[in-house]
Amino acid sequence: MNTELQAAARTALACLDLTSLNDADTAADIDALCKRAQTVHGNVAAVCVWPRFVAQARAALPAAIKVAAVANFPDGALDVQRALADVAEIAQAGGDEVDVVLPYRALLADHSTEVAEFLSEVRFASRPLTLKVIIESGELGTSERVAQATRMALAAGADFVKTSTGKTRTGATPEAAAVMLKEIKASGLSAAGFKASGGVRSVADAAGYIAQVQAALGAEALNPQRLRFGASGLLTDIEAVLSGAESAAVTAAY
Repeated sequence: MNTELQAAARTALACLDLTSLNDADTAADIDALCKRAQTVHGNVAAVCVWPRFVAQARAALPAAIKVAAVANFPDGALDVQRALADVAEIAQAGGDEVDVVLPYRALLADHSTEVAEFLSEVRFASRPLTLKVIIESGELGTSERVAQATRMALAAGADFVKTSTGKTRTGATPEAAAVMLKEIKASGLSAAGFKASGGVRSVADAAGYIAQVQAALGAEALNPQRLRFGASGLLTDIEAVLSGAESAAVTAAY
């Protein structure tokens, strides 16, 4: 077995936000997700669910596994009251992390001031929880827009900048990751992190993003405080690799 692939699998497991954000999710689905998060190879970093399942997930998991939930998801409307209501629900239910969608359509319409105000209000309301801002890089169209959205998220105080909701045609790509990591490095924010989400299904995919993060931010960023993967299917491939089996998944971006 490729030792480099196994090392990537261990990093990906420790940095995984195991996710279930299906419209039809039930309490039974969340119970299964929380059991899945605790593997024979170690625990994932977090589970990511709808706000209505936060209390259930928190009760089912050890404190070492964070509970993340989404706000303003998945459409990213410029609706700060809705986003703040989601944040309040997550916080009151015992959540640890908020993944909020930047109003990317408003940004594309050049309403950058309103987007900045939205992010500022969400950041203020979400403290002290970890805040990940989803920029929906595949919908922004250009590297300049991806860079702009990343800068705005970091300026507002985001702990992580995240590629995608996973609900649009284009999820994470190496190209978007490169732009986002360049902006994180340029910001000088030594604690800011990167989350690849949307279409990351194999350890080989994860290994590509791990290499990008290491090149941009250093090996010290290869931990769940600076790197996350948002995925539902990636864990199956991680377990296969760590068990010594062949990787079953077909690589997507890489």
